[in-house]
Amino acid sequence: MIKKYYLLSPGPTPVPERALAAAAEPIFHHRTPEFSALFMEVTEGIKYVFGTKEDAYILTSSGTGAMETAVINLLSPGDKVLTVNGGKFGERWGNICKAYGIAYKEIILDPWGTDLPKEKLEAELKAMPDCKAVFATLSETSSGAMYDIQGFGEVVAKTPAVLVVDGISGAGVTPCPMDDWKVDVFLSGSQKSFMIPPGLAFIALSQKAWALAAESKLPKFYFDLKKAKKNLANKTTPWTPAVSLVVQQKHALDIIKNMGLEGLFSHHRILADATRAGVKALGLDLLPQKPGNVLTCCKVPAGIDGGKLVKTMQGKYMAYIAGGQEPYKGKIFRIAHLGYMGGFDIMTALSALEMTLLDLGYKFEAGAGIKAAQAVLRENWQ
Repeated sequence: MIKKYYLLSPGPTPVPERALAAAAEPIFHHRTPEFSALFMEVTEGIKYVFGTKEDAYILTSSGTGAMETAVINLLSPGDKVLTVNGGKFGERWGNICKAYGIAYKEIILDPWGTDLPKEKLEAELKAMPDCKAVFATLSETSSGAMYDIQGFGEVVAKTPAVLVVDGISGAGVTPCPMDDWKVDVFLSGSQKSFMIPPGLAFIALSQKAWALAAESKLPKFYFDLKKAKKNLANKTTPWTPAVSLVVQQKHALDIIKNMGLEGLFSHHRILADATRAGVKALGLDLLPQKPGNVLTCCKVPAGIDGGKLVKTMQGKYMAYIAGGQEPYKGKIFRIAHLGYMGGFDIMTALSALEMTLLDLGYKFEAGAGIKAAQAVLRENWQ
């Protein structure tokens, strides 16, 4: 039997055929008018997805590079900040701050998947009047939780602190208009809803954030945004960019702009609704209190080996979902539905999940998950 590979992970995600083909085009030099025109078109596309009038900067790195860029361009040794730790990626904000000697206090959401009301954040800020920045996550990929960034923006805007948001998996999937929601620094990466391979990261700063950046004394070189800002004025980059990825990003952004942001958000909501209808019909429970549309995070049913579940889906059925991390290793599994995925990707995921659960001895009505997802997709198919 021919076995096909199905990419159903929260990153990297599938790449549209036209973007894949663009990577095979002949390379051209980045210090040329041809590249400058392309580069600025992509930059404007990033601003569109971010919902900002501020300049966006394209970095040659993964999303974590944009996270580090935010820390080192805003802060100075001894500064105090708050980090929201609701999972593996919220925890990363603290780890980056620690690496640079920043005094950070974690708002730990225990267990992962727990929500953070904006009132709790407001109380934490009142207790730290000298806080310079709040580091938060739009979509916590390790738990599937979505956070109230609009509420966080309302709270932080009343203080001297800036709000920095990791939108690596959430940008383009769920609304988070940077300017309207008073987000001071927003960042993302290319391998999620931006629908191209890993290797580009994106970041934009508000004027409030630039004022803080003007005072920053942390060491920086490759990720120095002042250099990026100076070069952007000349329609270029301070360092050699990933030319082929920028070309691919142009093609993926064309798809995004043709759909429109509202269409893109609706698309991801429908896929999420279908997936959740399917797993609930199988008697499975969700992990997060407030699930988002990036991925569906399910608890492994009692009596089932979570590690074996993921390995069976990947190894036997070639359906590459994600397992749990650290405290949830072997206890949860994650099915993504972001970027260049469609309704039949969800059907494939649920079919592979049902076959896997049957292999592992889990008792349920075969076909129930597929039927439930089909109902959602048929109702919303356009």
